[in-house]
Amino acid sequence: MNITKKRNGVVIGYGGMGGWHTRYLKESDAVNLLGIYDIKPERSALAEENGIHAYASWQEVLDDASVDFVTLAVPNELHKPLAIEAMAAGKHVISEKPVTLSSSDLQEIFDASAKYGRLFTVHQNRRWDVDYLMMKQVYESGKLGRVFNIESRIQGSRGIPGDWRGKKEHGGGMILDWGVHLIDQMVGIANDKKIEKVYCRCDHITNDEVDDGFQLDLYFEGGLTARIEVGTSHFISMPRFYMTGTDGAAIINDWRDKTRVVCCKDWSEKDVKPVVTAAGLTKTMAPRDEKTTFESEIERPESDVHNFYRNFVCAMNGEAKQLVTHNQVMRVMKIMEAAFESDRVGAPVVLDDVGPVDPQ
Repeated sequence: MNITKKRNGVVIGYGGMGGWHTRYLKESDAVNLLGIYDIKPERSALAEENGIHAYASWQEVLDDASVDFVTLAVPNELHKPLAIEAMAAGKHVISEKPVTLSSSDLQEIFDASAKYGRLFTVHQNRRWDVDYLMMKQVYESGKLGRVFNIESRIQGSRGIPGDWRGKKEHGGGMILDWGVHLIDQMVGIANDKKIEKVYCRCDHITNDEVDDGFQLDLYFEGGLTARIEVGTSHFISMPRFYMTGTDGAAIINDWRDKTRVVCCKDWSEKDVKPVVTAAGLTKTMAPRDEKTTFESEIERPESDVHNFYRNFVCAMNGEAKQLVTHNQVMRVMKIMEAAFESDRVGAPVVLDDVGPVDPQ
C-alpha cells in the first residue's frame, strides 16, 4: 500500500492492548503517534517514561485539531459513548473488540459514523494470523474438493483471566473475547456461504457469570458445517485448524506450524488389508498409503499486521475501502447474539444472515 499522507493518531487507554497499539504505531510508516490518554495517572506517567506524550484529558484530545483519529483500547462498555463523541468532534475511530455488547448499540455507532461523515472500524487484527491465512488458502485452492467441515480451536489451561473478561457488565466471556475473532476468521474462510443456523453450548467451569469456553456450530448453506471451540481448562489442546473435503484433508496442529495437506489420488484402492486392533479387525478404518494419497505442506506465508493501519489511513485519504467493514462487524455481532440465545434455549437458532456483502 502506498501511503500518500501519514495521519495523526491517539491511543485511548494505555493498558495491555493500548500498549500494543502504541508499540506498533511508533514503528508505523502510515501513522504519527501523537500520544495517549488514560484516566489513570500512573498509566499516563508510564507513557511519559516511555517517551509518549500523555494528554491531560479526553476533552483535550477532542479539541486537538491535529488528531485525525483515535484508537479505543478501553473497557468494552465505553466504546460506544467514546466513539460517538470522537466522531462528533471530527475524529475517525478504530475500536478494539468486542465493540459493543449488542447489535443495537453497534448500529448506533454506525449511525453516528454516517451522520458525522467519519470512518469507524474494528481492530480485527487476527485476519493477519498466518494459520488463518493458510486455511483460507487451502479452502480457496479447491485441492480438497468440496469442503464439508472446518474446525477452529483455541484452547488453554489457565481458566478465564481475572480482569474484565470475567465480568458480564464489561463484555467478558470467551465468546466476546476470542469468539469475535474466530467467527470473523471462519466467515472469512467460507466467504461464499450464507449461515442458516447456529448451535452453541457454553462452559462455566471456572466462572459462573460469563462463559469460560464454548462450542459453536455454524451451519452454512450447501452443507458446509463449521465448529468453533474455545476452552480455558484444556491441558492437552486439539488441533488449531482441521478441514475436510471430498478429496482430502488439511490440518494445523499449532498456530506456529505449517499446514499439512493430504489428498486422495485414487479412490479405487484394491485388496485393502484389514487392520488388527485390540479387540478385532477393521477394514473400514485401514490407513491409506502413498499409492493412493499425496501429501504436501503449505509454508507459513508472510503477513504484516501493520497493513491494518495502512488500510485505514488509505481509507481516510480516500484511496481505499476499509478492510473491516460495518456489514462484516455487524454480521459477527449477530452470530454471537445467536450463539448466546442458542445456549440459553438449548437448541439451534435460525439465523437471519444476509451472507457476504460488498465492502462499504
